[in-house]
Amino acid sequence: MNLNQEKLMGVILGPHVSEKATRAADAYNQVVFRVRRDADKNQVRRAVEKMFEVKVMDVQIVNARGKNKRFAQRTGQRSNWKKAYVRLAPGNEINFVGEKA
Repeated sequence: MNLNQEKLMGVILGPHVSEKATRAADAYNQVVFRVRRDADKNQVRRAVEKMFEVKVMDVQIVNARGKNKRFAQRTGQRSNWKKAYVRLAPGNEINFVGEKA
């Protein structure tokens, strides 16, 4: 595995599971991933196609700001992060649970 392929494997940090992500999956055949903050659309597309062996139609990237939180009298901020909405081609799906449909 060359250096470029190793970098692609580190682009996707994991799936992002939320109500909005579930609605996007049902309505638009999209999967939402947490990705590295320096990742761009082309890297995310290539990483998803390589890791899950699916065809990607479109990628949208969102920069999510960290929330301000407090614990007792101390205030702080969670880290900023990035998520990618990946729209899959018709007939392709990614199943994280491992169940057969």
